[in-house]
Amino acid sequence: MTESPHPDIQHTERAREWFETLRTDICNEFEAIEREAGSDASFEFTPWLREEEGNDDPGGGVRGVMKGKVFEKVGVNVSTVRGNFAPEFAGTVNGASAENPGFSATGISLVAHMANPHVPAVHMNTRFLTTGKSWFGGGADLNPPIPYEEDTADFHAAFRAACAGHNPTYYDRFKKWADDYFYIPHRQCHRGVGGIFYDHLECTDDASWERNFAFTRDVGQAFLAIFPKLVRRRMESEFTAAEKQQQLEWRGRYAEFNLVYDRGTLFGLKTGGNIDAILMSLPPEAVWS
Repeated sequence: MTESPHPDIQHTERAREWFETLRTDICNEFEAIEREAGSDASFEFTPWLREEEGNDDPGGGVRGVMKGKVFEKVGVNVSTVRGNFAPEFAGTVNGASAENPGFSATGISLVAHMANPHVPAVHMNTRFLTTGKSWFGGGADLNPPIPYEEDTADFHAAFRAACAGHNPTYYDRFKKWADDYFYIPHRQCHRGVGGIFYDHLECTDDASWERNFAFTRDVGQAFLAIFPKLVRRRMESEFTAAEKQQQLEWRGRYAEFNLVYDRGTLFGLKTGGNIDAILMSLPPEAVWS
């Protein structure tokens, strides 16, 4: 049996339990929105196992997808994987190297593409990784085909409040990080109206782990508190064929970012993740003019 390459099993399990709890709460709320719209849509959950030669316990995850009246396609995935990075990839990951390629990772990843172009699409992800170092990362960003200043302001206010409870510098730092990260260089535009993004929030002892875990939980709770409100605010809005076309063209930009620049997509592909779970972020329909 391959010996576990990661020393932080207890913390990984605590993080995993939280991510699974958050998934349940989010999926229940999204299903409730579908019922309010007269739909009986619900999530379908598909477990998957990772494979890695010589690794008897590589982990896996559960892919959750719902296609309904309000949520044209929403995926909520949780995975917990462990093993060794490929040597050529290990050197690109914080705390790992070709000589020390061991890792563990657990996280939740969510992308929602909405039927009504007035309802913003959204992405949220939080994760905990261990290599030679351990850290939290994540964030959320709003991606409206038709932006509303009120929605943008409320979304940012929710995450500003989550950040303020932990560090007065977090919101400005992590908002800028999101603005820089969720940018499509070849289109010279952002993929949405931003949010927060953070990575390498390192845990050097139990106290720092608890602080960073508490912040990451608050990020998840902030998302759960604000995004359903925005959905309910816009989901009954009338829309035109031109507005639907605008949404489909915008989705093309979203797909370009996720396939070319997204770190999560690359990490999943480089670590032998489930392809359908990795690519659940892609929209059900998109056009390129």
